[in-house]
Amino acid sequence: GASTSTHGRSVGRRRRAAQSPVGPARAAAMAAKPKPMTTAEQRKQFQAARTEFKDMSIGELKEHEKMFTKYDTSGDGYIDMQELKYALEKLGAPQTHLGLKAIIAEVDEDADGVISYREFLLIFHRAKTGELKHAGLKALAGATASVDVDAAGAKGAAAFFEKKAAAVSASPADKDAEYHAQRKQAAAKKAESKKNFKALAAQFS
Repeated sequence: GASTSTHGRSVGRRRRAAQSPVGPARAAAMAAKPKPMTTAEQRKQFQAARTEFKDMSIGELKEHEKMFTKYDTSGDGYIDMQELKYALEKLGAPQTHLGLKAIIAEVDEDADGVISYREFLLIFHRAKTGELKHAGLKALAGATASVDVDAAGAKGAAAFFEKKAAAVSASPADKDAEYHAQRKQAAAKKAESKKNFKALAAQFS
């Protein structure tokens, strides 16, 4: 009797799994998501990174710690897809679901479907060496890092990063202000050229 009921249960489980809308890869990723970190564990993570990422100054690392904590709105020690989506929207670089998956996959070395602090630092490390592929990651690197290119070594810094680092400020709020200022400037230029065109047209009338 026992073997029959066990068999019945496993068949039932298989049937339920087959009916489930979640694919096996997604189910595995969901199951693999690491458990939330304690504050002490997060601090340990920050300390370990300071030893590993020698190409970054303490100032840069402190800034990255601040940015990571800001983007990790749940405070679990990881940036998940929803948090990444929100961060990129704030930076003016919104992504599709597939885009977000591609961004995470590019730095997600342990394939747990989320970005740990170490993986977050890989974004900046690869930006300096010109290895970043996804435009969303480049936006993240450019918007969150105020890098001293001389200190980082101008040769090592990608052309994109050099250009971005000087122009982009560390906070999304400043970035918003910068965007509005540019819009204002563009509108003023448009009005100016319209005026000039009218003046020019008047000469020929």
